[in-house]
Amino acid sequence: MKDTIRTFIAFELPEPIIQLAADLQMRLKSHGLKVRWVRPQNMHLTVKFLGDVAKGRIGDAAEAMHRASRSAVPMVVTAQGLGVFPGIRKSRVLWFGLGGRVDLLTEAHRLLEDELVERGFAREGRPFRAHLTLARIKQRLDARKLLESIEDVGSYPPVEFQLTEWVLFKSELRPQGALYTPLERIALSGR
Repeated sequence: MKDTIRTFIAFELPEPIIQLAADLQMRLKSHGLKVRWVRPQNMHLTVKFLGDVAKGRIGDAAEAMHRASRSAVPMVVTAQGLGVFPGIRKSRVLWFGLGGRVDLLTEAHRLLEDELVERGFAREGRPFRAHLTLARIKQRLDARKLLESIEDVGSYPPVEFQLTEWVLFKSELRPQGALYTPLERIALSGR
């Protein structure tokens, strides 16, 4: 029996954003991009990837979430635009971006990160960049074709949605795709 659980903390997405993701993917697929698409129903806004956590430490992660939630405030953000990480020539992730009160989202991430570090979890080495992953890119793509696809599909009207609770997820990697199971839900209650 495994002594660790693969986990991450994220916001679940409302149905209109999941539908937007499916629509964007369908439109991008028409450009013939060879990528691995994320199933829209599996999409979420990751705040912190914890990785393999000892079962006995899951409570520590939940406690960090509870403590940070007292200062983190609910927020309205917008889904807008398309892009890639790390850049167009060596892209690895195709995403749609976030606007609106991203400053509040960044602050919520910082509060959570600080509480997790206080409980012995590792601090993230990279800066937090809020995004929603549409696809993972496993092989080099023609940069011009990718850029044309992004320019064609990426000019959709922004869609607002609320972020009010984060979820501690268990992640099981399976051949047919990842299975995410909520372990803890915590509402943001800061003012």
